[in-house]
Amino acid sequence: MPELPEITGLRAFLDDKLRGSVVDSVRITSFAVLKTADPPYSALEGKTVTGVARHGKFLDLDVEGLHFVFHLAKAGWLRYTESPSSKPLRPGSGPIAARLSFSVPARDGQPATHVGFDLTEAGTRKSLAVYVVRDPSEVPGIAGLGPDPLDPGFTQDVLDGIIEGSSQQIKGLLRNQSVIAGIGNAYSDEILHAARISPFAIAKSLDEDERSRIFTAVEQVLGEAVAAASGKPPELLKDAKRGGMRVHGRAGQACPVCGDTVREVSFADRALQYCPTCQTNGKILADRRTSRFLK
Repeated sequence: MPELPEITGLRAFLDDKLRGSVVDSVRITSFAVLKTADPPYSALEGKTVTGVARHGKFLDLDVEGLHFVFHLAKAGWLRYTESPSSKPLRPGSGPIAARLSFSVPARDGQPATHVGFDLTEAGTRKSLAVYVVRDPSEVPGIAGLGPDPLDPGFTQDVLDGIIEGSSQQIKGLLRNQSVIAGIGNAYSDEILHAARISPFAIAKSLDEDERSRIFTAVEQVLGEAVAAASGKPPELLKDAKRGGMRVHGRAGQACPVCGDTVREVSFADRALQYCPTCQTNGKILADRRTSRFLK
């Protein structure tokens, strides 16, 4: 699942490529992906893209005051092309859920051209979502977002208030979008590893030093990941994400900090990874419901 750093990279890439372009066509091939009906998506056609914004894990194309907003969810992705196809798409015939094409005017000494992107989704569980709205706050997932950790206003005091008031396990708290926007399963693993905190620790039980370590890890982990994603086209962002991971997705491998074996706890639809030596005083977290090792 793309998280805040990858979405930040996509935002910058799309803003650079699409700002000032005209929407030629919008085709929705999976109508389950479209969550709004008014205004119709055809209202975007013929209008100019005035910018691309990010709201948590949502991307937002501002098209003269109308907003094409999408969330890539667990298995969605964006495929950008500078040779868009005019071949008709058959609804439900493949992984493509939506296709947009644009006319880019001549600029910076470059001739006018056409570009486009597809929104795709792999697997059978479909949760990619597209909205066409007049205001991004009309999207329920955006309206309910917590503070953004890349915002200058996200301070130690803000994080302390979030942690001190919660009885959740810290892992779940960090990935709760209504609490903090943009951090998901992967980067919450990485943040907790960098902070040397058990994923099962109860948030309000953490002391001042532990909260400080989490804040530092949020800044460091996300900052490094955003830097790694900067300037990369969409097709390289997934590899950049995987290459920067120390524990997430690396169960059975050696922890790069201490050399212990990275462990995994599996759930119904996801898994978390952690280092016992770095995070749980060597204890193995066997199961979310029965483990008593919280520090």
